[in-house]
Amino acid sequence: MVDLDAYFRRLGYGGSTAPDRPTLDALCAAHVQAIPFENLDVLLGRGIDLSDEAVDRKLLHDGRGGYCFEHNTLFARVLTALGFQTQLVSARVRLQRPRDFTPPRTHVFNVVTLNGERLVADVGVGGLSPTASFRLDTDDEQPTPHEPRRLVREHGLLFHQVKLGETWADVWESTLELMPPIDREVANWFTSAHPQSHFRNRLLAARALPEGGRVTLLNQELTLRTRAAVETTTLPTPDALLEVLATHFSLRCPRGTRFEGPPFAWNVSTGSSPPTAR
Repeated sequence: MVDLDAYFRRLGYGGSTAPDRPTLDALCAAHVQAIPFENLDVLLGRGIDLSDEAVDRKLLHDGRGGYCFEHNTLFARVLTALGFQTQLVSARVRLQRPRDFTPPRTHVFNVVTLNGERLVADVGVGGLSPTASFRLDTDDEQPTPHEPRRLVREHGLLFHQVKLGETWADVWESTLELMPPIDREVANWFTSAHPQSHFRNRLLAARALPEGGRVTLLNQELTLRTRAAVETTTLPTPDALLEVLATHFSLRCPRGTRFEGPPFAWNVSTGSSPPTAR
């Protein structure tokens, strides 16, 4: 179960709740604009609790964000409560990874069946989370409020691709195997605890903006994208990082919070107080 009133308040959503394609697309857009993708707890050594209670407390009541296992499982419970038929499916994230590299299967997304048609609804793939659903059983280019999407089938694998300018880039690959809770727990451990997990070695925060824009933070680089331009700023100090987290993502960390690791040139130690958002 999920507190739908709390979810709609977090999204600022007052639209239709009918289990149809317009509602699904509206919720995809509202979700990725309102709830940031972020991995702050991983960098601060707190781990990620995937219980429904923990996810609801963090994403709905504490004003935080999370990564795919939190976003897409919450979204699945919301969709189910509204009368949609959805399944959680596993994938391997391929963004900026060559095809000859096999990444771990550490992504989960929703496949929604609506009037006999299967749709991908993925609100948890970072700075490229789709802002609408798109059809699963076609290789056609499909528009979204932000970037076009398509699905390419090769050698028994399904590749989700995004069009950036005139170039198609892989986002994830999937065999459409379901990802039950135990598999999500194992993948979540790797993602949050394994020393080679990229979530342990870089800070990520992202959310979509209206009218096709996005804001993304990768370590010390803040990128603002609009349909017309891309602007990247290097943050000069740890305090500037905290200010950006609060201003652009509503993630307000206690003063003095510091993130430790190779990506940060400031050579600071990890703070002990949990980040909050209001």
